[in-house]
Amino acid sequence: MKLDPKRYEGMVRRASPPSPVGKDCLWAFLAGGGICLLGEGLRQLFLRWYDPSMAGTLTSIALIFLSAVCTALGWYQKLAARAGAGTLVPITGFANSVVSPAIEFKAEGWVTGVGARIFGIAGPVLAYGTAASAVWGALYWLLGKVG
Repeated sequence: MKLDPKRYEGMVRRASPPSPVGKDCLWAFLAGGGICLLGEGLRQLFLRWYDPSMAGTLTSIALIFLSAVCTALGWYQKLAARAGAGTLVPITGFANSVVSPAIEFKAEGWVTGVGARIFGIAGPVLAYGTAASAVWGALYWLLGKVG
């Protein structure tokens, strides 16, 4: 049986529950904003004892650590299920994408499980991020030589 695209689209529309876009966007905004607010709060706390560059580094480390702990406890996944893209704030989302496979495949062993799968999600981000930084670095260097 072959369906024409319009009939198929109608079937999909009837079978799919409506998506509360406004509510989803609000949750994403609040979750992402909350993570950023936490980061800024940590930065302000670290600025009391350290210079700005060290405070920024410590803030990044603290956010990665907290994200890893929340992922290990299963809290990050629950937040992501509700807030969606709001949890993809770069540093915490990246930490989650590294820790999740490590936990999931730990039963397969440290080498064939954790070692082989830990960068399954984050690997492409690292590869393309490195390539993009090399391209932009070369362009920046060339523009500096020309201008």
